[in-house]
Amino acid sequence: MLATPGRLPSAAQDARWAYETKQDGQRAVVYLPGDGSVLLRARSGAEITGAYPELRALGGELGRVPAILDGEVLALDERGRADFQLLQGRMGLAHAPARAARLAARVPVHLVLFDVLHLEGGPLLRVPYAKRRARLESLALDGAYWSTPGAVVGHGAEALRATREHGLEGLVCKRLDSVYEPGVRSRAWIKIRNLRAEDVIVGGWLPGKGRLTGLPGAVLVGQRSADGRLRYVGGVGTGWSETERTGLAALLRAAETGVCPFDPVPAVTGAHWVLPRLVGEVGYSTRTRAGLLRQPSWLRLRPDLAAEESAADLPTEFDG
Repeated sequence: MLATPGRLPSAAQDARWAYETKQDGQRAVVYLPGDGSVLLRARSGAEITGAYPELRALGGELGRVPAILDGEVLALDERGRADFQLLQGRMGLAHAPARAARLAARVPVHLVLFDVLHLEGGPLLRVPYAKRRARLESLALDGAYWSTPGAVVGHGAEALRATREHGLEGLVCKRLDSVYEPGVRSRAWIKIRNLRAEDVIVGGWLPGKGRLTGLPGAVLVGQRSADGRLRYVGGVGTGWSETERTGLAALLRAAETGVCPFDPVPAVTGAHWVLPRLVGEVGYSTRTRAGLLRQPSWLRLRPDLAAEESAADLPTEFDG
């Protein structure tokens, strides 16, 4: 079951919803047949058990009680926050057990469980979320590599504010009376992603394709490091209306240059470079460990800011 992007339920409906932290990992359905084994499947249906050998011990946690659980596999950084870039090194290793074992020792994963679909021989898909959640919590599945974080009923505004204050990805709102709909992107589950916004300097663009031929498909943006270099922080390809994209194309053509303004030069094929004088504001979810923006989206041009005056300096940890 998938969540639909949206907003917090109204204050009048708040008590009818539960709120869970939105996780940034790999979704997994966990099959525990009750014989001590465990099988994990990704959203695609592919088996991914072999990629995460540290989760095999979960197979014995419920004894002979069979269950099917829903959750998310995470890799945590030194602050205990989900880091998708760390997880990417663990994904795709289901058929490389030796390498998966080596990486498990260096970058162990953690499985967050948030739903139960089948328990003790009976399906729970038509059981309301609130009762499924109670059954899941009664299993007390909390170990070194897995846990069952609590859900908050009501107090959605406070829950969302807490995720923002702690730098978490966002919130998932789940209606207490909702049934589980496999494969459906349902309005009974709403996801809210916390977007951060920062100023960036445009240093290049990539040509669009198809209906965007002749227009920028994405702009290449950077931010000033402490030593004044323009450091590349990513490509932004969404967030414009057709009119805005056409207007941006004219500005980019007027600023075109044959010299890349980024230092170091990013490995981007087919880029057109421009003089670094356009400032824009972008929204994004998080940064990679290398300082690149994840899931960036264009918000607006900032004609009120000159590139030299932009406050969009790179955070200290990404300098140098």
